[in-house]
Amino acid sequence: MALKSTVFKANVAVADIDNGYYADHALTLARHPSETDERMMIRLAALALNAHKLQSLCDGDGTLAFGAGLSTPDDPDVVLRDFTGRIRMWIEVGQADDKALSRACGKADEVLIYPYGPAAEVWWRGIEGKVSRLSNLQVLRVPTASAQALSALAERSMQLQATIQEGQLMLSNGSGTVDLEPQRWK
Repeated sequence: MALKSTVFKANVAVADIDNGYYADHALTLARHPSETDERMMIRLAALALNAHKLQSLCDGDGTLAFGAGLSTPDDPDVVLRDFTGRIRMWIEVGQADDKALSRACGKADEVLIYPYGPAAEVWWRGIEGKVSRLSNLQVLRVPTASAQALSALAERSMQLQATIQEGQLMLSNGSGTVDLEPQRWK
């Protein structure tokens, strides 16, 4: 018998001071049995960091949502579609291979990948030359300490405040705060 995903609910109040974006997002995250709280929370943080693009790329007329992720490898972890269905932004979390990133870059206007964990540097050294030609790809390294701290905020029902200022995300649940500043590798 296959294990089922665990459903998490998150109400995230995003205050993106850098981009003048302020909105509440009611989100449902399905955590695949093989996914860790750390990875799930990085998906949520990536969505919060890029939520302003719902307004800047789609004039508020689009859909920002979690994709099928681990259960469907050709689906993004987070996706922004405009009202026509065009994929404006594709977000991956982890360490995708160059072929998957190339396919994503062919399907979306903008692709962001958030590698994390102790093997991220090794992964990047091995893939950097292969993806250098992908002009619509951005690689944003999540520092290990921040990634690990995010997992402490994971609860089945979450009330979170996400404040973005000077490129840094402060994610708080009222009893704890995690600061996350992704390092731009590409």
